[in-house]
Amino acid sequence: MARVYVSSIIDAPVAKVWARLRDFNALPRWHPAIRDSRIENGEPADKIGCIRNFRLQNGEVIRERLLGLSDYDYFCTYSILESPMPLTDYIATLRLTPVTDGERTFAEWTAEFECAQEAAQQLVANIGQGVFQAGFDALKRHMAA
Repeated sequence: MARVYVSSIIDAPVAKVWARLRDFNALPRWHPAIRDSRIENGEPADKIGCIRNFRLQNGEVIRERLLGLSDYDYFCTYSILESPMPLTDYIATLRLTPVTDGERTFAEWTAEFECAQEAAQQLVANIGQGVFQAGFDALKRHMAA
């Protein structure tokens, strides 16, 4: 099983960061790699089990299912249903924790998945830097604006 872990500090209160991340369909509003997104079957974007169907800037499509969402603990957990990446059993969690020193937010994004051993290192690097860290960097810019 491959694992990805990326963490960052965002210079904004956790409630403000969570307000941006909470909407499972809001990726295009803050993540630079996402072109557009929709929740299938018109379901609410915070309904456990809803499926977001989004297109990357390069045109590839990914479908993900919301598995968990907590306004109290500031996290969402989701799985990938379809992806161009050669992986299976992908589960990820994006979690925020308040940093009381300076009203900042500690953000963690983790994922575990199965893949061919020869693909693991490249997938971990691409997801860690190209998805998770790129998302945190974009959030920092949005929160600073």
